[in-house]
Amino acid sequence: MRRRLNLVLGLALVGVVVAGALLSLVWLPYDPNALDFAHQLQGPSLQHWLGTDQFGRDLLSRLLVGARGTVVVGIIAVGLALTVGGIVGAVAGYAGAVVDEILMRLVDVLYAFPAILMALLLAAVYQPGTLTAMTAIGLATVPIFARLTRSSVLSLKGLDYVEAGRALGAGPTRLLRRYILPGALGPLVVQASMSMAVAVLAEAALSFLGLGTPPDVPSWGNMLREAQGFLAMSPYPALVPGLAIVWTVLGWSLLGDGLRDFGDPHRRRA
Repeated sequence: MRRRLNLVLGLALVGVVVAGALLSLVWLPYDPNALDFAHQLQGPSLQHWLGTDQFGRDLLSRLLVGARGTVVVGIIAVGLALTVGGIVGAVAGYAGAVVDEILMRLVDVLYAFPAILMALLLAAVYQPGTLTAMTAIGLATVPIFARLTRSSVLSLKGLDYVEAGRALGAGPTRLLRRYILPGALGPLVVQASMSMAVAVLAEAALSFLGLGTPPDVPSWGNMLREAQGFLAMSPYPALVPGLAIVWTVLGWSLLGDGLRDFGDPHRRRA
């Protein structure tokens, strides 16, 4: 039960964030960009549950919209990394020899570019924005999934049931799709959950630096950047998005740990 606590707690924390993101699609207490200079930098109240920022904008409304952006960016970025990295790792692990060496060296080159540096390169070619942030985070995470998939394929491709499928005439594509990749799915799901925590932090950092979500769109990184000059007047504009980031990262991390413990028979028996 103690080992399942991480899974349950992680699901609960992530569920709150996802529920807030879905709620923002149908209901918001205020317009997140509506200016109200009569209620600047107010603390939590019955009118504004989480307070207001330096422009009198409702922090709860902006927090909910920011949750939507965080969830979307994280899912798309990790989905991109999982798809590209999974394909590259599967091909490298199954083909071996020269193909494996070439693909893994390309992955090593990509691994040298962190998400922030990747975003700077993409912003120099295109322009800063949500798409730039998603692409940068996804590409920076590709090597993790590529290496994990490759190692799983290497450990599975020599098993008896794979050899039986090969003896029955199954080609490389069918062997990977029907026999090998399903066995590698568990570790990839766990890694995807943990990578979501990294994606949340990376998206907030890129938005804070002006390389992610545009300034006119509420996001947790933008809220932190705008609040840093008003900390002496009111801590709430920085405290609200900061705690939301901590909550979300903790939720995805606990969920990843819980999935790892739940799917590992050795840990279950320990």
